[in-house]
Amino acid sequence: MSTPERTPASVALPELDFDSQDLQACVAMMQGGSKTFFAASRLLPPRVRTAAIALYAFCRVADDLVDEAAAQDTPLDVLQTRLDAIYAGTPHDHVEDHALSLVVQQYKLPRHLLDALIEGFAWDAGGRTYDSIEDLHAYGARVAGSVGAMMSWIMGPQSMDTLARACELGVAMQLTNIARDVGHDASIGRLYLPRRWLIEAGVNADAWMAQPTFTPAIAQVVGRLLDEADRLYKQAHSGIAALPPDCRAAICAASMIYAEIGHQLRREGLDSVNKRTVVSTTRKLMLLASAWTQVHWIRVSEHTPAPLAAIVGLVQGCQDATQQTGNKAYFPNRAMPQRVAWMLNLFERRETERLDRNALHQTP
Repeated sequence: MSTPERTPASVALPELDFDSQDLQACVAMMQGGSKTFFAASRLLPPRVRTAAIALYAFCRVADDLVDEAAAQDTPLDVLQTRLDAIYAGTPHDHVEDHALSLVVQQYKLPRHLLDALIEGFAWDAGGRTYDSIEDLHAYGARVAGSVGAMMSWIMGPQSMDTLARACELGVAMQLTNIARDVGHDASIGRLYLPRRWLIEAGVNADAWMAQPTFTPAIAQVVGRLLDEADRLYKQAHSGIAALPPDCRAAICAASMIYAEIGHQLRREGLDSVNKRTVVSTTRKLMLLASAWTQVHWIRVSEHTPAPLAAIVGLVQGCQDATQQTGNKAYFPNRAMPQRVAWMLNLFERRETERLDRNALHQTP
């Protein structure tokens, strides 16, 4: 591929076009490495689908770059340099960089959200552990809260309270992921459960990691983590009413169905060491119908809750960006049930791909 002419930052880039060469190259990348995401993304309305594909393609490449780096590599420096060029309107000669540059220019996407996501990838690659629930909040804010904020920013309107609730919803979903993947994570040498909680339950984390087994003490910690996820789902719920009308039912359904993973895990005795909980299609359809009804009764809270401490930096950065860009209007979406399917697939597939990559790296 020849190097394209560099575009000065002061010159507006063209709007996202699903048929553009760079977006089609990202589509090919998704078809080759993320078939399930690509299939789900086709259900999105054009204004969100093109941006989501571009964003996901770059994030996938960034995740792989950090995760697969050799000891002597400096992937974070490489990614920071690439982001510098993207935000200057002069992306490097990578299709995902060119596509993301269009998203950045069209939506004025705050850079700190991508920086936070990349930092979360680095924490995973470095085998970071988490002593407290606040530490785990910080991880969830980076790997999932940032994604919630970016999608909320793209959907509009760019209200700080709404962005805060979107971040909290992302963190709640990540805590649910952690609660249901305890056994799998342990099998690849990863422990996300707060070590202080393990100590309080009488579990020696290092000894348990050497021989992971399901015990009442582990069940206690998993249940406690789900309690925290439920608290954040509840706190994020009122933010749905502040979303564009065409987005409310989708986000409500996504929140309810994802939270159901935790409810199902409780019904199964909180054993996420020996199996991975799934929610049946029938149950998902029931919750989808319920969301369509409930969304009409959701109201913005009269007393806005203080944002989760771990997401304050993300929200403040968005507020600073909004002072420069202003709030954007939103455009109508269609096919709301399809949007629900995409939201669920985005989180489900991203987590599945993470687990698959980790398993591959552990294979002798």
